[in-house]
Amino acid sequence: MPASADALYAWHARPAAFARLTPPWEDVRVVAREGGFGTDGYRVTLRAGVLGPVKGTWVAEHVGFVPGREFRDRQLRGPFAAWEHTHRMIPDGEGSSFLEDHIDYRLPLGGLGRLFGGGLVRRRLEAMFAYRHALTASDLRRHGLYADRPRLKVAVTGSRGLIGSELAAFLTTGGHAVTRLVSGGADPAADDGARAVPWDPREEVNPAALADHDAVVHLAAENIAEGRWTAAKKDRIRQSRTVPTRHLAETVAVLPPARRPKVFVSASAVGVYGDRGDEVLTEESEPGGGLLADVCREWEAAAEPAAAAGVRVVNVRFGVVLSPKGGALAKQLPAFRAGAGATLGSGRQWLSWVAVGDAVGAVHHTLMTDGLTGPVNVAAPNPVTNRAFTKTLGRVLGRPAVLWVPRPALRVLFGEVADAALLASQRAVPDALTASGFAFDHPELEGALRFVLGKPAA
Repeated sequence: MPASADALYAWHARPAAFARLTPPWEDVRVVAREGGFGTDGYRVTLRAGVLGPVKGTWVAEHVGFVPGREFRDRQLRGPFAAWEHTHRMIPDGEGSSFLEDHIDYRLPLGGLGRLFGGGLVRRRLEAMFAYRHALTASDLRRHGLYADRPRLKVAVTGSRGLIGSELAAFLTTGGHAVTRLVSGGADPAADDGARAVPWDPREEVNPAALADHDAVVHLAAENIAEGRWTAAKKDRIRQSRTVPTRHLAETVAVLPPARRPKVFVSASAVGVYGDRGDEVLTEESEPGGGLLADVCREWEAAAEPAAAAGVRVVNVRFGVVLSPKGGALAKQLPAFRAGAGATLGSGRQWLSWVAVGDAVGAVHHTLMTDGLTGPVNVAAPNPVTNRAFTKTLGRVLGRPAVLWVPRPALRVLFGEVADAALLASQRAVPDALTASGFAFDHPELEGALRFVLGKPAA
């Protein structure tokens, strides 16, 4: 690990560490905590599909704390006949360490359990810990790049969304303070070290919610892929992007300079470029035409009040974010797992994609890199065609993906969304990120899909 044993232990001790370490293909969440990390008897209650086919509640007690070196968790109640997991942090010189996970477990039903479930559980554990170790090393490396910089206080909207939930956990485990601006009642994910503040995106923002923060990250917006694009839906898509962005930017601008955030990172999308065929699109490329391009242009312009007040504004233009927890990939997985993966239209349209971990890392990079301003493409450096994406996802899942859905059929099935999102071609590349020193963990599609789906190469 690219951090000292003490820093590695501190990372694991923070409340959001479990959420950060849970692979996106596992449906596991914390529902209760008793006591505090570092005190023998600290208990965590988990609920969901544990290790795939085994579902239910798992109560784990933490003991054997040796600060900076190790701790153990053992099952008090759960799917295993026995489980004890020792986490060891082993010093390896200055700024380096080894992380060792040692697990003793027994499956229920004795020999019968081992016969029918042993291989499956073993493979799931191996995939899980390969993911956890790679993610821990990546997070520590990314935080370590800015070890000489003060930790930030960051206000985040959309913190229950695909990117926002991962970003909040990433920041808090790195020692930053996060304020979640949440709408719609209590925040179910608040037990992660972040502070939750009520927020109505339709209304003006109380300046006290943003005062004395170092940064604002604005990710909240209406999902474009849910439902057909009626006139009302299109209005919600536009309003959900422009109105809250303008309110946040205006609030940032009216704060006294000493209490004003220094950077405002606001979401946008590569859809701003419109349907551009094979053209390679950088941040210098002109916006295109169509509803999504027009909305993205207005979305980015809504942040102007903050820029006019001297705040550094970054418009992060996301490509398709890859995670089985949500977004386009989650919608495609059932069909692909059933062997019904299909090329859409001609299949020649370009897809700009990014693994969710790299999307989070890119947002963090924009927060910490003073020279970045204006549009920033958050997309992997190697976009692919729809046909290549289809074949790659089928290969990763070990399923055939030879079907084809023609353009007219897509228009019947999805309406206007088909032309605007499924068939539009955007070959965006991350020139601003790479020029400023950002390193992608997953620059190639197959590696990214294998990582987020827990499908290591044979």
